[in-house]
Amino acid sequence: MTIWKLFSKHRTILLYGAGLALLLFLLKWLELRFLIFDHALEVYMGAIAVIFTALGIWLALKLTRPKVETVIVEKEVYINTDAEFVFNEAEAARLGISKRELEVLQLMAGGFSNGEIAEKLFVSLHTIKTHSSKLFEKMDVKRRTQAIEQAKRSGLIR
Repeated sequence: MTIWKLFSKHRTILLYGAGLALLLFLLKWLELRFLIFDHALEVYMGAIAVIFTALGIWLALKLTRPKVETVIVEKEVYINTDAEFVFNEAEAARLGISKRELEVLQLMAGGFSNGEIAEKLFVSLHTIKTHSSKLFEKMDVKRRTQAIEQAKRSGLIR
């Protein structure tokens, strides 16, 4: 049987089916148009709300993303505790570090604060701060930890 014979045999059923499908499509299209016309303001406000919500989420993700990536560096520090400590006088002379500054540096390495160092050495807090800043300047460092590490490496303190 060919398609034409099948079509001619069920022609009325197929035409009624196609007509009903077209009518259903037309009714749904008109229903959607009337819905949009009746509620146009709500549809526009909803679309604007969706757009601004998406924009807000995007902006929040952009602003909360860290600008600088944090890198953690692990560094092994070898401390030779078995060997006898020998004070490096040549390094102390080269840097021009006084005995009092060496005392301050040794107490810094012991973990004492500026106030505690001042109490131990019977001097004012301002004097300890001056000694510390002179030490940092002579050793060309910016922090206590750098000064202590450099002093231990060069044999100035234990």
